Amino acid sequence: MPMSTDGPVTLSQVAREAGVSLATASRAINGSATRTVRSDLRDRVLEAARRLDYSPDPSAQAMARGRTASLGLVVHDIADPYFSTIAAGVAAAAEREGLIVTLASTGLQPERELAFVELVHRQRSRAVILAGGRFLSDDAPVTLGEEGAEGEAAPAAPTADALARALETFRRSGGGVAVVGQPVADLPVVEIANADGAAELARTLHGLGYRQFAVLTGPPTHRTALDRAGGFVEALAELGCEVPAENLVGCAFSRDGGYSAMSALLARTGPRLELVFAVADVMAVGAMAAVRDAGLSVPDDVAVAGFDDIHTLRDVTPALTTVRIPLEQVGELATRLALGLDEDASHVPVRGEVVVRESTPPR
Repeated sequence: MPMSTDGPVTLSQVAREAGVSLATASRAINGSATRTVRSDLRDRVLEAARRLDYSPDPSAQAMARGRTASLGLVVHDIADPYFSTIAAGVAAAAEREGLIVTLASTGLQPERELAFVELVHRQRSRAVILAGGRFLSDDAPVTLGEEGAEGEAAPAAPTADALARALETFRRSGGGVAVVGQPVADLPVVEIANADGAAELARTLHGLGYRQFAVLTGPPTHRTALDRAGGFVEALAELGCEVPAENLVGCAFSRDGGYSAMSALLARTGPRLELVFAVADVMAVGAMAAVRDAGLSVPDDVAVAGFDDIHTLRDVTPALTTVRIPLEQVGELATRLALGLDEDASHVPVRGEVVVRESTPPR
């Protein structure tokens, strides 16, 4: 018969009921990073725990296994549908593995990214995922859209080496790591083909008859922005269609950044442009609003294209031409990489698909 108890059942009581040591009972119920328990002993302990209605202590389980049941996710801006969709994919994959996602939004501040990695290391999280483009160092050359529409300053990356070291330290301690966007050192990465996708978009738009372009290039030190703007401009150059330097406008990587940059561009050029490419859909949405507020229309006066195919585009009129990235799948792939679920996988390339919609009709 089960022993009588006053208050919550303890692990010591379970051990006595099963006729094993406290250490064996702990390893059978909580797991262990270094020791295993014979199957017959584990069955005895689990049966005793069931009879006594014992509830394990999550903290004790985490200490025994060496890792908590949490997965850290770092994004630049959770309000951006690009990141919220990736986060949804991470959450779905983590739930299947019995993990809880801890989310941090950096606001495009690289030092906050580093601080969160150090935090999950101290908390002994199971893994950490960094979603978002990398930043160039202070002394890196910048050639596209250096001057923002309103002089916005983009963050540089003085902590890039420190971030790589922190991630390597976390990984050596037994934590899992994955990054989304561009590689960090030789860590597992889901790498999005930003330059290739933008180049394919440029060729598609050129094939539709467009010849006069401008690019809202985003922050001048943001790798994703630079890769997309560079891929687009270089593909057009190969087609004999140069984009004038004054038509490369830097701005914040946001809806308001796209609005400001487009307003400045229209004030300088008027409706002479045929097409404006914004390196992110959230910027393109702002650009379309600026066109409307200037008394013009998309696509009759100026066509607009973006990149990402965020889910909020379903409510945008006219429908936006873009490069579709399977963002939720990206989150799931990053989670599998971080947890080591795909054996020997360390680099997963993801290519986009050009989707032509009403914002860029043939000319």
